[in-house]
Order: sequence, then structure tokens, then C-alpha cells
Amino acid sequence: MNVTGHTTGGAGHVSRPVSIRDVAAAAGVSYQTVSRVINRHPSVKQSTRQLVMATIEDLGFRPNRAARALAGGPIESITVLTSNTTLYGYASALQGIEEAARPAGFAVGVRVVESDDEDVVADAVDRAVEPGSALIVLAYDRAGTRALAAVPPGVPMVAAVETPVGDEGEGKPWVWMDDRAAARDATRFLLELGHETVHYVAIPSSTDNSQRTAGWRMALHEAGVPVPEVIQAGWQPRSGYQAGRALALDPEATAVLCGNDDLAIGVIRAMHEAGRKIPETVSVVGFDDTPQSEFFTPALTTVRLDFIELGRACFALLRPFLDPRRAPDPRPWPRPQLIVRESTGPAPGGGALCT
Repeated sequence: MNVTGHTTGGAGHVSRPVSIRDVAAAAGVSYQTVSRVINRHPSVKQSTRQLVMATIEDLGFRPNRAARALAGGPIESITVLTSNTTLYGYASALQGIEEAARPAGFAVGVRVVESDDEDVVADAVDRAVEPGSALIVLAYDRAGTRALAAVPPGVPMVAAVETPVGDEGEGKPWVWMDDRAAARDATRFLLELGHETVHYVAIPSSTDNSQRTAGWRMALHEAGVPVPEVIQAGWQPRSGYQAGRALALDPEATAVLCGNDDLAIGVIRAMHEAGRKIPETVSVVGFDDTPQSEFFTPALTTVRLDFIELGRACFALLRPFLDPRRAPDPRPWPRPQLIVRESTGPAPGGGALCT
């Protein structure tokens, strides 16, 4: 059985992983007894169990949970691997997973990947892979994509990912919404309103080639208009506010696409402080359609992404892994939709293009 602890050899010897037999030898028991303790078998005496557990602690032994999970047995629960539980998309996907899993009789737990550090990711994956449990990975950032790559082959798993660049998503247990096409459509919408170009304030991406950025750039190239430099931002309104303060100084910046609604809030606030009226002098479009976006002043034009339905789609794709006798659920994946509200209008001094 593979482990994450190590033994230290003499001088000049490379350390090697601690094995289950090392634990057995140190405790003076058989390796079968150690295995029973690890798997919480009821037939082990309490005194023996305490001895083995103390030896495991002393040696730094940690069993490979993937090997235990692959040993078989019915799946009774789902663990969601995610780097965030508070941002709208992540939280809504979790809600959708739980709402779909609960009536089907599956418990849902969450394992947070605290950073994209290789060791942190490996530890989170190792702890999430348990006997009787399947995984859903929310791979919307680097921590999530690294966790997805670290899941051992054969573990029952589905992932929610950014739009694949090419055909690498084909045949994979992945679910996504086409945010590349959504960004392209939102950018085209602004250009059709007569804006000479569209600036983009980007959220962090799981890859070096964000598909929202790609869709935005594609629309500008197709229209033959200038392509401004991408403004890299974070997730929160303050990051959008800082980007908006810089954009407000440029009178040529009349249309802004934002990577999420929180960034759009910050951009609008910065424009307001600079005396730039929305949408008379600047049009702003967000992404996600958070519940509060229609109640902003002005109400926010945004791309609606149904993350709750995405979570349900993840569970539907996972069902055949949970019960091989069950046919795949044909539940359709959610499609992005541009919701036009008050934060967008014709370019100043011009009118919308005829289409």
C-alpha cells in the first residue's frame, strides 16, 4: 500500500515511503491487523487498535486513500473539491449538486483546496478520496484544475470546467457552459450599439488562455476594431473599482465587458465618481447574473450563467458511476443567456448599428 510518510535510511541512503509492513513490524502485529485498523474493522481489540494508531502517528504513516476507494463497495456520498465556497458561481454549483443529490439519497461533503501549491493540492485530493465516496471537482481556477489532474485514475469523478479550448473535453466526465461564445455575443452586442471597441476587465482564469477573454477578442477581430489590452483583475468589486478608475480617465473607453458582476459593480462605481454617466457615456456588461444584478442602479446588463443547473448537471453525469445499472441522465447542460438591462446603451454621439 502506498503511503505519504517516509522512512529515513542511514547516511547516503535515500528515504523511502513508509509501508504498511513497516507499521506492522514496529507495532509487533501482522500487516493484516494494521489494514483492519486503517479500515476500522470491528474485530480488532481496543488495546491493539490504540497501539497501531500510536505507531501510525509516530511513523507519519498515511494510507493511500485512492487505493482504498478503488477497492470497491457501494458509493454512499459525494465530496466536492473546490478552492472557494463563497463566490457566486462556486456556491451556486454547490447548491445545485446538493439539491440533486439529497433526494437521491447521497450525502454531500466539501473539501476546500486552500491554494494551488502542489503539496496542498495533493493533500486535499488524498483526503477527499474515500471508500464509498465519489468526487465532483469545481475546476474554475488553478487550484481546481490541479486538483482535477491529481485525482487518481479509476476514482468515480465528474468535473465542472471552463470551456475547453479544443476537443480535449470530448469523452471526459466534464460539464461546462460555453462562456467563450457568451463573451463573444456580449462583445458583439456592445459593438452593435455603435461602440468603436470594447474594453475587458478579466477575472482570474484556470488557464493562461481564458475562454471568456478568447471570446471577447474573437468578436473584436471579427469586427476589425482595435483590441485593447486586457485589464487583469480579481474576483471582488474593489478590483473592478480599481480597473474602473483607470478606464474612467480614457474618454475613448465607452464600453466595458467585465468577467463577473462584482467587477461590473466596481467599474460602475468608479465611473460614477468620475462623472461618467451609465449608460449615457459608458456601457457596462457583467457576467453571471447574480440575484442582485437586476436591482442595481442602473440595473446591470449581464450574461446569465445558471450555476445551480450546472451543479445538477454534474450530479446527473455522475449517476452512472454511483449506480452502474442506471442509464445516464439526459439532462441538458445550461446555456448562457445575455440579459439586457439599463447599464448598456448606444455609444455617445452615435446610434446602434443596423443588424
